[in-house]
Amino acid sequence: MKSLLRNRNFYQDGGITVTGGEPMMQPDFLIELFTACKEQGIHTCIDTSGIAYEPTDSTAMKQLNTLLPLTDLIMLDIKHIDPCKHQELTGKPNESILAFAQYLALKNIPVWIRHVIVPGITDDEDSLHRLGLFIGTLPNVQALDVLPYHSMGRAKYEQLGIDYRLKDIPDMDPESLLCKKQIILDAIRWQRLSHNS
Repeated sequence: MKSLLRNRNFYQDGGITVTGGEPMMQPDFLIELFTACKEQGIHTCIDTSGIAYEPTDSTAMKQLNTLLPLTDLIMLDIKHIDPCKHQELTGKPNESILAFAQYLALKNIPVWIRHVIVPGITDDEDSLHRLGLFIGTLPNVQALDVLPYHSMGRAKYEQLGIDYRLKDIPDMDPESLLCKKQIILDAIRWQRLSHNS
């Protein structure tokens, strides 16, 4: 906090964003940090995959319910809407991530959804449409960041001697990215219109 306050003039209209790894694996630290930020009027944001959401763990839920009122914004990364494809891509199910998104809506916490378009993996129209339909059910979503896959991480994996599973995937074409984002936006709009009519 001393460092943060010392440099506050450089980000007068900004705040603090915690990212990872997965920051929500350290809820006690976040609670302490965000409590101090709120005392100083500093905007707080968590950049998360939502994977740490455990609704059946009473201790974890108590921590979460202490943290959320201290949190001004959550940037939630949804890697894939399809449960099977999400499992194949990440090695983890997406049920808790989608449930976390719904819980944030219930608590009315502002959310930005982030989704990376990976050619041949997350770019099929059906999945993008389904993602948009899901987002359209969340009234607390304030923004959608559709990000292009790029291969800049490949060299790091090679240096570490780790197999890069996406090594044969080309970078996402910027023009195609706009078309893919529009599919999601159209589905969000349709979902909200049909819900309100």
